[in-house]
Amino acid sequence: MILTAKQQDILDGKSGETLAKVMKTLVMYGEAFEAEKLVPITSKYNHLVTSFGLKVMSPVYDLMQKLLDAGVCSEQKFSVDPRPLDDNVPANFLQNFVFKNFMYTKQDFYENQLKELGLMDENAFTCTCYMDEVGNKPKKGDVLSWAESSAVVYANSVLGARCNRNSGIIDIMGSIVGYVPYFGLLTDEGRKATWVIKVQTTKKPEAQLLGSAIGMKVMEDVPYVVGLDRWIGQELNDSACAYLKDFGAATASNGAVGLYHIENLTPEAKESGKDLIKEGAKEYIIDDAELQRVKDNYPVVWKNKDAKPKVCFVGCPHLSLEQLKTWTVNIERELKQNQKEKIVIPTVLTAAPKVLEQFKNTQYYARLQKTGVITSYICPLMYMNNPLCKKMPVITSSNKLRTYTSARYYTDEEILRAITGGNK
Repeated sequence: MILTAKQQDILDGKSGETLAKVMKTLVMYGEAFEAEKLVPITSKYNHLVTSFGLKVMSPVYDLMQKLLDAGVCSEQKFSVDPRPLDDNVPANFLQNFVFKNFMYTKQDFYENQLKELGLMDENAFTCTCYMDEVGNKPKKGDVLSWAESSAVVYANSVLGARCNRNSGIIDIMGSIVGYVPYFGLLTDEGRKATWVIKVQTTKKPEAQLLGSAIGMKVMEDVPYVVGLDRWIGQELNDSACAYLKDFGAATASNGAVGLYHIENLTPEAKESGKDLIKEGAKEYIIDDAELQRVKDNYPVVWKNKDAKPKVCFVGCPHLSLEQLKTWTVNIERELKQNQKEKIVIPTVLTAAPKVLEQFKNTQYYARLQKTGVITSYICPLMYMNNPLCKKMPVITSSNKLRTYTSARYYTDEEILRAITGGNK
């Protein structure tokens, strides 16, 4: 790897032993992917994936403390993934006991470390840091050092920023020295599509289901999607961005997609069109039957497949303000149709703390509360990591949550019927 004089000086220890180790880590990481150089991070803020104070993560806390003891702080302020705990989320005594006495015993300690290291503010905990309310929205062309998969794919695809699917801790390493290895999705060649996806459905495809199908087919490759703009338009408005947020999270978790292009919609596809497609690209046609096939093949890992759901999570990744409003209206409509006043399954809608603050200032918040729905900043995945929660029959409209936990996937429409007492 070719380093600049400044980078070599850091590696040689001229800025201290700790920074030298950080630089060495990034150089070794880059060399593993045959990167020829390091390039500057240009985004205003960073985002970290490790937000949870699990007792078993002591090496992370030791590393963070060594950085702090050496007087090393991030060159960028940063946001971080969601907190794992919220007393408002349904949990029995034993589940809470496990959460607080065995699992997340280091949460307060770790959050203090994050604040010292450069946390944007005490409420900068969300997987959707790019929401306007949160304030960590990269610009087109910005080079990032992120690791959260759903945020990486959104930043690359919808915002036109540049970031590889880094691992946890690598994200903060890049932020500390201000550089990342130049390879993969940072390069023009690495951002070209090797798959053409033709969407030929007769109705708007469920975002999470379409993303799942594509992720499982292309894995880590870059797909160029044709025909989706018919259903979500050719403008990156609130509705389209919310759709692509959920779509991208499914491609990233059900596969390993870090970038997708939507013809006539996403920035690079609008600029370059089919020039983004590599010669010899593979083709995948998605119609109604293919989406149904994908959905039908999801495993149900509940001990009792006919069990009545005990909890429903919506918002993995976190919901936008417009999605919170839409869910409120839809839940009210379904309850009225089913002649009920409150939901019949405990339901949690999750969103970033600052999005929830804005939501509480709208008329929709009081209306949603009347239905019995809970709002929370929690990470549903971290909730489901509790061994006692894994055994619960939990339903969700998140394909990411389905993939990583025992939660069972239903479409938004199916979720609405289930939680309001309608027929499945």
